Amino acid sequence: MTVAAVLKQKGSSVIAVGPETSVAKAGEIIARRRIGAVVVLSAEGGLVGILSERDIVRGLVEHGAALLTMPVSALMTREVQVVSPTATVVEAMEVMDAGYFRHLPVLSADGALCGIVSIRDLVRYRIRTQESDVESLQAYVIGRGYALGRVA
Repeated sequence: MTVAAVLKQKGSSVIAVGPETSVAKAGEIIARRRIGAVVVLSAEGGLVGILSERDIVRGLVEHGAALLTMPVSALMTREVQVVSPTATVVEAMEVMDAGYFRHLPVLSADGALCGIVSIRDLVRYRIRTQESDVESLQAYVIGRGYALGRVA
């Protein structure tokens, strides 16, 4: 179970903004798209940060209404934790748990942004995988006659 498999099911599209985008505009995008975070990309397309709903709430407490006119670069997390597509789902969940965040950009070995996964994406994938495993085990057991009390 790799992050690449999650992205294959979920899709690799990423909602991104530039560092000069206003926090108000980024907040509008987050609310309209019903997502929890946007990645912040440089003009060249490199990952320079991430801005989450939590960042906006903290900024509102610290800066008040002035926050809305500030650029995303003033509020974003700059040292973004990332994961590679080859990382396991469990490894990605451990990174998120250790850092107390819910969104994790996925970067290829050459630094290209492959997508973003949320804790919800990872949990959903694990549940589906476990359900599939249970169904396979049930089919195996029933097919061998164990469910009827017979030993083949």
